[in-house]
Amino acid sequence: MLYSLIDRLREWIDFLRTDPIGFVVYVFFTAVTILLSLILHEVAHGYVAWRCGDPTAKWMGRLSLDPRKHLDPLGTISMIFIGIGWAKPVPVNPRNFSNYRRDDFLVSIAGIATNLMLFIACTALSVGINGLMWNRDFLTTMKDSMGTLEYLVSPYYMIGYGIAYGELDPMWTANMAAPWLQYVQRFLLLMAQTNLALAVFNLLPIPPLDGYHLLNDTLLKGRLQLNQQTFQIAHFVLLILCFSGALGGLLSTVNTTVYSAVLNLFLKITGGV
Repeated sequence: MLYSLIDRLREWIDFLRTDPIGFVVYVFFTAVTILLSLILHEVAHGYVAWRCGDPTAKWMGRLSLDPRKHLDPLGTISMIFIGIGWAKPVPVNPRNFSNYRRDDFLVSIAGIATNLMLFIACTALSVGINGLMWNRDFLTTMKDSMGTLEYLVSPYYMIGYGIAYGELDPMWTANMAAPWLQYVQRFLLLMAQTNLALAVFNLLPIPPLDGYHLLNDTLLKGRLQLNQQTFQIAHFVLLILCFSGALGGLLSTVNTTVYSAVLNLFLKITGGV
């Protein structure tokens, strides 16, 4: 894991040296994407809790979009360097719920649902932007030769990755009808990738993630009750799994598979071009 962090820092230093303006744009887009994704995830938890009868988050100012109310330093650093992270958990008092299992489920699923909706919306918009950004003849040629335009729109492939992270070869930009749209595309790709990663990560059934509450509220019917010490131990284990890279392969495979399926669905709906 240490080597991957060092490699990431080296890539950023090289990026800064070779393309200072591009690096600043990359940092800005990445910061905005992470802030929006994490904050909206937590606000969704607090809002649904409030609607379910618990005003704790509202009273503590956690329905605000102010980053200072939500960001966890370690979780934010983790999001930047390894692509998975978290914000400060929204305070919830389940004693205020009228139906504990139902309301706990709704509060737990709210953040994940918000991230998934953002992922789907940004993926759909990126497909629409893609049709306007590239020359029509180029899109037709790409589709005929590759069978799909996924390589242009997915940040998991060379061209899509280059658009998302500002490292696109000039040979590709020469085929753009509206080069300025690549900046809109970059934001959409980063938002889609970040929100999918957050949704998948939070589905893990490990305390204190949302997936644990969803598992306990559904399959286990609320039978699993953990004390504060157990939660702290589980949180520590989760940190080890994150920073050791043990979760990286699994999460990457799931993210790539889901992204590809949703993206290709929208490409088929729109005809690809």
